[in-house]
Amino acid sequence: MKNSRTNFPNLLIISVLIALFSFSNSSNLLASSDSGDEQKEEGATDFIMHHIADDYQWHIVTLGHTHVTIPLPMIIYDHGELKFFMSSDFYDEHHEPIAHEGYMISHGKLVRAEGGHGAADSHGESDGHGSDDDHGAAADDHSEAKSDFLNLSITKNVASLLLSAVLMIVVFTSVAKRYKNGVAAPKGLQSFFEPIIVFIRDDIAKVNIGADKYQRFMPYLLTLFFFILFNNLLGLTPGAANLTGNIAVTLCLALFTFFITQFNGRKAYWMHILWTPGVPLPLRPIILVVEVIGIFTKPISLTLRLFASITAGHIVVLSIIGLGFILNSLALGVVGTLFSAIITVIEILVAMIQAYVFTLFSSMYIGQAVDDGHH
Repeated sequence: MKNSRTNFPNLLIISVLIALFSFSNSSNLLASSDSGDEQKEEGATDFIMHHIADDYQWHIVTLGHTHVTIPLPMIIYDHGELKFFMSSDFYDEHHEPIAHEGYMISHGKLVRAEGGHGAADSHGESDGHGSDDDHGAAADDHSEAKSDFLNLSITKNVASLLLSAVLMIVVFTSVAKRYKNGVAAPKGLQSFFEPIIVFIRDDIAKVNIGADKYQRFMPYLLTLFFFILFNNLLGLTPGAANLTGNIAVTLCLALFTFFITQFNGRKAYWMHILWTPGVPLPLRPIILVVEVIGIFTKPISLTLRLFASITAGHIVVLSIIGLGFILNSLALGVVGTLFSAIITVIEILVAMIQAYVFTLFSSMYIGQAVDDGHH
């Protein structure tokens, strides 16, 4: 009975967080839906794609027709001149994109506004006419406009990256400080992270790299695991960025593993690739091609696995919630929201599993490279 009383507050907190997540997504989808069925479907689809894409502002929630957003810095280096703006300068009071200081955001990209066109030119308000197709064509023209400048702006993914980096520094500095002070019994954050660190050391690094070589790769493996884990979990919070669902981010992580593997490759590793033992001489050229291709398929598989798993999870949750608004069914909306809450719990497991899998395969590839070939 004591255990049930102890666990009840934790269960209540988890339930409230999941409910807030579902409500946040539902309210955003409701705001993105219009009266017509086709418009509702387009609104839900636009919201889903906008949720998983990068942006120049941090959208938190939509309440009615009010968009709660955090503007982010826009940094532009144009012909020797460094310019600073805020992303809010590029949107009007209706949250529609406008031109500012000769630039504008079109289709999620910062481009140069041709001819210095402002909001009136961009949206057809100056002459009072023009079809939606004309506006779309104009937007396409802007997306293909000159981009002869360097865009150093802080996007939502970059802001999320910096946030997760600061969070990791604070957390692990606190944990390391307790070890430095000679605290024997782990407490608080230390007691939570110590079993995970020991697991990565004993069941991943030592097993796959070797007891005599794993130490030099532990900082990388620990950073890799917790970076993916933190960002996977942060991506599940309402209004958060989809950092690990960005293929550019997962590609960078995979390239780190790729270069560490190749630069630490021993003679046995390269001989196995270039002159595979036990293979008949006529087949060696074929095996060589296969082995070389295998070098590059490993980072590609790491990239796509993490990207697809995280992105697909977000799309599934938001699609299930959106069905209630698209079909205008209250019952389906309630069932979809409850089902999406279950999927969200599964996503939490997937977030942990993907961090483990990425770290596991990275350690396996590194272990194969540093193996001396003595059995």
